[in-house]
Amino acid sequence: MQHQKNSMIALRTATMDDLALLRYWDEQPHVIAADPNDDWGWETELGHQPVWREQLIAELEDRPIGFVQIIDPALEDTHYWGDVPSGLRAIDIWIGEQRDLGKGYGTQMMRLALARCFSTTEVSAVLIDPFCSNLRAHRFYERLGFLFVEKRRFGEDECFVYRLDRHRYCDAS
Repeated sequence: MQHQKNSMIALRTATMDDLALLRYWDEQPHVIAADPNDDWGWETELGHQPVWREQLIAELEDRPIGFVQIIDPALEDTHYWGDVPSGLRAIDIWIGEQRDLGKGYGTQMMRLALARCFSTTEVSAVLIDPFCSNLRAHRFYERLGFLFVEKRRFGEDECFVYRLDRHRYCDAS
């Protein structure tokens, strides 16, 4: 099992043992508000480990607090991001419990995820797609160095696409 630490936060691979927890987090109002039209199908996804995806649980001193997914959008099987070049990664991230919001944990989780993405030299940039209406997320990603690319519709969702290029990441680290 891979672990990566930053301060008190560690990322570990999500397993079937996390199924009940992920289902529970999916029912939390703040998680639904961030992604109301998505059904992750955890039973299937946790048992499916393609080379293009990592599903990670963030833990604070061994207490699960959030989820991070890192994908290679060029290889991802649904082609959610469309026709994109190789060398990119896309990240989904959320905090599971309302009480853990606003404490800097998301920033630590995102920094760990970005370090993981950019540890591979062929990765040139990372993409994210918060809802257009999620101003708090926009500010969060902009503080981390992401730049707005475009407004884009993904299925039923109106999103902003943000991108963090390797040179901006290196300058900010």
